[in-house]
Amino acid sequence: MASTSDPRGGGGVPAASGIMTTPASMLCSENQSLIIEMRKVFNMMKEIAVDLERENESAKVNELENTVAELLATYEDCTYQTSAIESVGNTYQPGAELTDFKKLLNDEFMKFKGNKSSATQNHQIMRQFREAVWNVHHSGQPMPGEEQEDIVMTNNQSTILNITCPLSGKPITELAEPVRGVDCMHVYEKKAIMGYISRNAQAKCPITGCPRFLRQDKVVSDPLLLVEIEEMRSMSKENMTATLVEDFTMTDDEEEED
Repeated sequence: MASTSDPRGGGGVPAASGIMTTPASMLCSENQSLIIEMRKVFNMMKEIAVDLERENESAKVNELENTVAELLATYEDCTYQTSAIESVGNTYQPGAELTDFKKLLNDEFMKFKGNKSSATQNHQIMRQFREAVWNVHHSGQPMPGEEQEDIVMTNNQSTILNITCPLSGKPITELAEPVRGVDCMHVYEKKAIMGYISRNAQAKCPITGCPRFLRQDKVVSDPLLLVEIEEMRSMSKENMTATLVEDFTMTDDEEEED
């Protein structure tokens, strides 16, 4: 009986590299579920911090921010681990000797981690946390030490690359069935993009300037996308509430002057 690592591969025996795909996919799925749950925890902590800030509980807000920073380190490691597993699953080729998978995964993990900044204060999640707290009493004002341009730039740092569906024209937060391209990461309305792909033999991503081609099996509704869209809705509501509070405050000041 031929070994699965036999380079001749005859008799329909699957290549060893192909065998890695399924377990790698399962591990990535488990890690992705953990990442999604952690994102929900970050949102919950942000909401608690906003409530504490309204009550002027600054010390408790600071404690919560420190906890967010600690959890962010674990969150980042989890994302690097997912990327490492996916990379090994896609590129692994058996050699003449037994593979040290622990070392292989660790090398990939360190490669991904080394390419990223370790400053938690600059992380998108931390920035959203601090901005939500700041806006409770200082809506529309730059945070200390930051220019307005820096705030705008940071707010645009998101894994959601487009804010409207290029086919339906609807905002991402209003899509009935949002889906995302696996290769280019752009977001679409499911019915619109599936119809577009079925009508085009070589369906190029409809986002202007995107060179990627789409396939129906490569456009998916991943759970993390739904969490990210909910975060966008939450941030929009927070900004609207902060603006209303600011408007009411200005009205009260004007009445006192009269």
